[in-house]
Amino acid sequence: MKAIIIDDERLARQELRNLLAAYPEIQIVGEAANAEQAIKSIEQLNPDVIFLDIQMPGKNGFELLEEISGVPEVVFVTAFDEYAIRAFEVNALDYLLKPIQPSRLAETVKKILNKESIEKSETIPPTYLLTDKDQVFVKDGDKCWFVKLSNVRMLESEGNYVRVHFDKNRPLILRSLNNLEERLDPKIFFRASRKFIINLKWVEGIENWFSGGLMVTLKGGEKVELSRRQAARLRELMSL
Repeated sequence: MKAIIIDDERLARQELRNLLAAYPEIQIVGEAANAEQAIKSIEQLNPDVIFLDIQMPGKNGFELLEEISGVPEVVFVTAFDEYAIRAFEVNALDYLLKPIQPSRLAETVKKILNKESIEKSETIPPTYLLTDKDQVFVKDGDKCWFVKLSNVRMLESEGNYVRVHFDKNRPLILRSLNNLEERLDPKIFFRASRKFIINLKWVEGIENWFSGGLMVTLKGGEKVELSRRQAARLRELMSL
């Protein structure tokens, strides 16, 4: 599993690199001292996970995530605990406080490897992309549905699960959003953020939002915020 360490402090990067040396499954393929370097490294190296500081000169860690089109797993590494709630709102895999405790890092690595194992087990080489004309089987506990994808207005990531929004139902399925994104027609199902995929045919309204982003309202009433980069992607996809 390929990883990049992003931190403006050289000693902090070296300390984390030394701690991760105990885990041969995690291969450190690059480092970055700021968001600009990190964006280039992520695009070139395509890591599976990034260890990301939050407070850095220029763009902070959250702003960096808005600028990348790929969706690696994110582990925030910071000296401040006040960002924890926001970190999980952007679907971070974990949140480590400095100084990093080896036992706590071991828990994080376990999460990373478990996530990788789940994604490998669920990977089904698709012979074609699923469109809104296809039907899929959805099971949550004892309840089952055979759902036409045209009725699915949104997919929402919750850890190792995805919540499927259709009609008045919100079942959870053991899938990752990344895996589902690979199987769905991108002209219909748009990756709005790390947490959401939306069905563009369910979009009821779009309004300009902060920092060049967009706020999308679906016919079911849900609102999904798009970052500046994802807003630009949506405009490009939908323009003549």
